[in-house]
Amino acid sequence: MSAMAPIERAVDRMLLRRRRIMDLVTWIAAGLALALLGFALLHIIGYVFVRGVQSLNLQTFTTDTQGIAGGLRNAILGSLLLSGFALLIAAPVGVSAGIYLSEYGDGWVGRIARFMSDVLVGVPSIVLGYFGYVTMVLYLGWKFSMLAGAITLAILMLPYIARTSEMALRAVPLSVREAAYGLGCNEGWLVLRILLPAARVPIFTGILLALAISLGETAPLIYTVNWSNYTWSGHFTHEPVAYLTYVIWSYIGEPYASAHKLAYAAALLITLMVLVINLLARALMWRKR
Repeated sequence: MSAMAPIERAVDRMLLRRRRIMDLVTWIAAGLALALLGFALLHIIGYVFVRGVQSLNLQTFTTDTQGIAGGLRNAILGSLLLSGFALLIAAPVGVSAGIYLSEYGDGWVGRIARFMSDVLVGVPSIVLGYFGYVTMVLYLGWKFSMLAGAITLAILMLPYIARTSEMALRAVPLSVREAAYGLGCNEGWLVLRILLPAARVPIFTGILLALAISLGETAPLIYTVNWSNYTWSGHFTHEPVAYLTYVIWSYIGEPYASAHKLAYAAALLITLMVLVINLLARALMWRKR
């Protein structure tokens, strides 16, 4: 044994040296990847911010688009209304689905629902737009409209809200449920008065992240909302609506400086909206911790 001890120590030192080298290489690779990601993110945000600030003026917020000129009042209002109405549809349905999956979703129905939710997350948004175009714009005869776009965005948001709600409710300790049942609470009282208040912050965070995703979508709205140079008049069907992402997608390809200014201004406004929503979600999670 004493003759083997130096050999074993040498092997241990070699393995330790190898682990340290691998740790160093891993940390360097992770640091480089983080630096590259940070550079790309800051470069994009900085470019959009600089070009967008140069394009913003009072007219941007007070006038509607006029061809490839004018302002973005109609597009700003349209984006907020589309995502707002979509949220009103998706939030109750998504949270309800999360409650079911968390409390009663251990059977085959729950497994199928989780599988379909995961599949829906991976479906390209343009496919959802085509579905909305075929079913609502053509079959139901709503034409390009606010309602068709809002429902399509709601379908896009549903799986995110449902799964985050499920995970938030599952994070509530089992002892809380047992204590509630021990005090005589029924299932409805348990969900509404105990579980939802306990998980409200992560649920609300998931809703905010789904809202941020919907604000940045273009493809579903091209098929269901199209575009309008006018402010939405309040009709939910048979009336196209303006929105900011269309300005970015369409106007940046025009060979006119006025169109480019509107595209950069729209890009800045969308970026700021998404950034504010994400910061609010992070702040809520930080406060929860």
